[in-house]
Amino acid sequence: MSITQQYLLDAYRARSLGEPAPPAPGTHDRQAVRDWRDGRRFRAVLAGRPPRHRFRDALGRWRRPT
Repeated sequence: MSITQQYLLDAYRARSLGEPAPPAPGTHDRQAVRDWRDGRRFRAVLAGRPPRHRFRDALGRWRRPT
């Protein structure tokens, strides 16, 4: 069963029971990734390491002349 089919089944059940519909798939993905990233940075600071910005650092190395 795909995630869309499961969502439609859950929405149908919620409607028939008079409950609020569940959030659509992917609704909170951006916030979940942001929370995960912030948690990694926070744990790095607690461990005494600088928080890393891997993508930004890689772009900086690429753009910087050698």
